[in-house]
Amino acid sequence: MVSLKSALAKPFAKTIKKSILKWANNPIETQDKVFQKLIKEALNTKFGKDHGFNAIKSHEDFLKAVPVRDYEALKSYVEEVVAGKENILWKGKPIYFAKTSGTTSGAKYIPITKESMPTHIEAARNAILMYIAETGNSKFVDGKMIFLQGSPILDKQNGIQLGRLSGIVAHYVPKYLQKNRMPSLETNCIEDWETKVEAIVDETLPENMTIISGIPSWVQMYFEKLIDRTGKKVGDIFKDFNLFIFGGVNYEPYRAKFESLIGRKVDSIELYPASEGFFAFQDTQNEKGMLLQLNSGIFYEFIKADEFFNDNPKRITIKDVVVGVNYVMIISTNAGLWAYNIGDTVEFTSIKPYRVIVSGRIKHFISAFGEHVIGKEVEQAMKHAIEGSKIQISEFTVAPQINPESGLPFHEWFVEFENEPENISDLEQKIDTLLQNQNSYYFDLIKGNVLRPLKITIITKNGFQNYMKSIGKLGGQNKIPRLSNDRKIANTLYALKLTK
Repeated sequence: MVSLKSALAKPFAKTIKKSILKWANNPIETQDKVFQKLIKEALNTKFGKDHGFNAIKSHEDFLKAVPVRDYEALKSYVEEVVAGKENILWKGKPIYFAKTSGTTSGAKYIPITKESMPTHIEAARNAILMYIAETGNSKFVDGKMIFLQGSPILDKQNGIQLGRLSGIVAHYVPKYLQKNRMPSLETNCIEDWETKVEAIVDETLPENMTIISGIPSWVQMYFEKLIDRTGKKVGDIFKDFNLFIFGGVNYEPYRAKFESLIGRKVDSIELYPASEGFFAFQDTQNEKGMLLQLNSGIFYEFIKADEFFNDNPKRITIKDVVVGVNYVMIISTNAGLWAYNIGDTVEFTSIKPYRVIVSGRIKHFISAFGEHVIGKEVEQAMKHAIEGSKIQISEFTVAPQINPESGLPFHEWFVEFENEPENISDLEQKIDTLLQNQNSYYFDLIKGNVLRPLKITIITKNGFQNYMKSIGKLGGQNKIPRLSNDRKIANTLYALKLTK
């Protein structure tokens, strides 16, 4: 028997799909309206006055007036906002600060305004509604749903609430879903991740879980604890679990392991949320990439990643992007971020409509010898190397080994296996060949005997969890960088004796 909630979800999903298609099919016009509105709304802010917003009529004017900045370069403005001053980056004051841990600047305080907050909520909701509109599957709305996230406990800074984005979002669950949502507030507030996951297992085991959501590496930890507790596959524990929602990292390296833990295939929806904005979500099960959110108070610019560190790289709008090029994404938002570099690189998989994949981080690459290997390339190489085999991986990261004890330098792959390969050198060779096929610089360096082929170092069971614990970043929205251009992570893995 179909419930009322499940029945109502389908016409609602169709209505939302129509409204999304309206702007997705008029992308240039949509982005132009967003741009004009952003400039108009911020005319009388300190940033707007400092950058002559009253004279900005076009993107060309904007390019001349507003340089690309990262958090460090915008920090003087942010500090005024944090101090409680009004009309600095955006009109009035923000309603929240999303607090994130910066690598160079300590804690970052990313403003969230009353205009930007709804877009964070609506995009996640719309992703599920687009899935319902496409598949006709709405039965899951009657079951229990879980999102593995940070604590919803918020602090205050000069009258403005602050916390992790996932903790802030936890306060905005729609009323019609509040009875379905897990874990309980009490459990969600547990700070220690391992204790929290055990409590989540206690709460969810008796329930009919239909949606499970979170960063794959931490959901995997939850799944493993469920299996340890019951001796059953996750799909046997939760027979109606059919939708996995994730964001933050590429799911593909985890997919085989997840299907093994679940015991069957389940549909998945990828999201692209960040403290700075909700940028994209997977709008169809049949196409690669996520629909770029062009109507969410965010104006997008792009710089080719391989030109980003040039003196004056060209900034373009969606009008001029092409499929298959690696771009650094630059955003201006109704939270008061202007020509802001969030550090992500994206690649367009389609321009009708505009869909992207996250290809990596502009800071997370290996170019110790000019090879400029990026996250997408190592993930693709790993995915294809283990395809069709019994090999399963839990996690991996890659670092350059510039000064080996003997022989040529190489890329060192630190891999935690679920099922280890019978022949590690075969796997090394496969991955290396696949990487050479994707990256001509890497190919030239191998063929020119500047580098030797990659080496795999095996990480002990739960080694990456122990590493994250050692640096105080176990759980929540924290994740292992796929690539480093230095040996910091590598040296810590060795120092903690997490290698075999």
